[in-house]
Amino acid sequence: MRWVTYVTDAGDRVGVIDEDRIHPVAPGVSLIELIGRGAEELRAAGEAALASAAQTVSLAETRLRAPIPRPPSVRDCLCFLDHMRNCQQAAGQPRTLKDAWYQIPAFYFACPSTIAGPYDDVAISPGSAWFDFELEIAAIIGPGGRDLAPEQAEEHIIGYTIYNDWSARDLQLRESPLAIGQAKGKDGATTLGPFLVTPDELEPYRRDGGLALRVEAKVNGQTIGSGRTDAMDWSFGEVISYASRGVDLLPGEVFGSGTVPGCCLIEHLSLADPAAFPGWLRDGDVVELTVEGLGRTRQTVRASAAPYPLTPRHDPDRRPPRPRVNRAPSKLPYTRGLHEVGASVWAWLLPDGGYGWSNAGLVAGEGASLLVDTLFDLPLTAEMLDAMRKITDRDPLTRAVITHANGDHTHGNQLLGEHVQIIAAEATRTEMQHEMPPEMLTATQVVDIGPATPYFRERFAAFDFSGIRLRLPDLTYDGELTLDVGGREVRVMNLGPAHTAADSVVHVPDAGVLFAGDLLFVGCTPIVWSGPIGNWIAACDKMIATGAGTIVPGHGPVTDPEGIRAVRGYLTHVVEQADAAHARGLSFVEAVDAVDAVDLDEYASWLDAERIVVNLHRRYHELDPTGTPDLDQMTLMAMMAERGLS
Repeated sequence: MRWVTYVTDAGDRVGVIDEDRIHPVAPGVSLIELIGRGAEELRAAGEAALASAAQTVSLAETRLRAPIPRPPSVRDCLCFLDHMRNCQQAAGQPRTLKDAWYQIPAFYFACPSTIAGPYDDVAISPGSAWFDFELEIAAIIGPGGRDLAPEQAEEHIIGYTIYNDWSARDLQLRESPLAIGQAKGKDGATTLGPFLVTPDELEPYRRDGGLALRVEAKVNGQTIGSGRTDAMDWSFGEVISYASRGVDLLPGEVFGSGTVPGCCLIEHLSLADPAAFPGWLRDGDVVELTVEGLGRTRQTVRASAAPYPLTPRHDPDRRPPRPRVNRAPSKLPYTRGLHEVGASVWAWLLPDGGYGWSNAGLVAGEGASLLVDTLFDLPLTAEMLDAMRKITDRDPLTRAVITHANGDHTHGNQLLGEHVQIIAAEATRTEMQHEMPPEMLTATQVVDIGPATPYFRERFAAFDFSGIRLRLPDLTYDGELTLDVGGREVRVMNLGPAHTAADSVVHVPDAGVLFAGDLLFVGCTPIVWSGPIGNWIAACDKMIATGAGTIVPGHGPVTDPEGIRAVRGYLTHVVEQADAAHARGLSFVEAVDAVDAVDLDEYASWLDAERIVVNLHRRYHELDPTGTPDLDQMTLMAMMAERGLS
């Protein structure tokens, strides 16, 4: 039989399914009460409901709850060891499991108060950027028992259902160093349903004493994984027997099987190839799980409010980070917030100018204004837009120019209203489509990547990468574009490729202001992701040629043409040093090993001086494209961390 709990005007009701109709049992009877009576009485109750003259209900027109909306307890087990092997591989670890996995079955307690029905919306765990699903099946205990043998435990299973173990992977990783089990990473929601299917219904699917049910998991109609449940390494009988040692099991207790291998997102993650990852769950995604003989669940993921922050405790054993001070001279006080840098032109500054701490700008005209760049996460962008509202309420924001593709200048785009036209170079739009997904940057905060971990933690811990949906430009251009902003002429020029595949600057001639994007780092070290370096040097000359006296860099304090000349000098110095090392016959790796010996002159005091690693790699690639190894961004970042030059 297939049993359901469904919603009525008078409260929850229990019924048994015949074809597409629900035959109700008497009001006020819960499924836990029925299954506690045992299999025979459950069957008798079902037969009585089917024979009753009580009015039936259309299954398709009824809202189903979980078969047992509030179980006494929920244990999720790990019966499929390949799931664990795949997870370790996804985290960059060996697939070999510790001996304990083969000696005892693993389980943890989930949260009975967050059980969801098979078609209910599910909220992303607050604060999570890595929300995942896991396709499992569950066995439900009928009459209770204690100290059960595996064979006895199987007999205590009254039915089966689909089990979706919703998981906040980043919260899991944050909590794993505590080594006391699952917590907020796992208690957001657990889906059960749509039916409780009694064991006799599933006899055609039994193979060698276990259930061989075909399963499939889809997100937005795309298959993520499929498999069969007879791949379990530990049987339900074994895990229930283990759990019953010295413990009274109660009717309605739920035992999840663990994830059928491949039927979740994390198993498809590769830190070496993040672009191949299908992406974590976001607001509006639809997750559909189908299990042969058990039915189908279909649920929509919804955003949740940000959690209330907690203040970390003082760690007496932690060595305080080295102080980071941007020592570059500034035309204005280098403080966080909005600064007027010209007539109706403002810069939004975020000290100290290191990773993610980028600048933006606002140009106001008569009845209209233009934004230059958004910021690295949604809270930072919201803070900036709120501070600008005193201007944009008077001269509404109608356009935004995005200087280049990096996330610290684009991640806040979604907070701009649909009426705001986003403009960028064509190559910027293309590169944005291939950038690392914003939520993947959470890896810098939660993944242990060895010796480089403290480096990433220090530089990226302050940012919140959850909830970001990258909004692409609406209008693209090549070369140069002239805009009218409320009667003011604003010139947008692509001077790349250099820092990235395209690098736009925004010139406001009547105010003598130039927004340089990441063609200009002041007091912090430029990083040449794209190059060629010679093109960046030429871009410096073109920026100086605009005649602008006030320059707002992508990172660092507001400057003047001398700030541009300083960056030009640094890039020229990199070329000289790299060319000299190459002429001496040093390979790129040898040049990196000798980086401490590279004479950085006055540039050694700039923040993030270890970026010389990336810059050497770019120049070596220009000198010897075939002999220089192609290294991805994360590998180069790890090499910078190892240098520890900052």
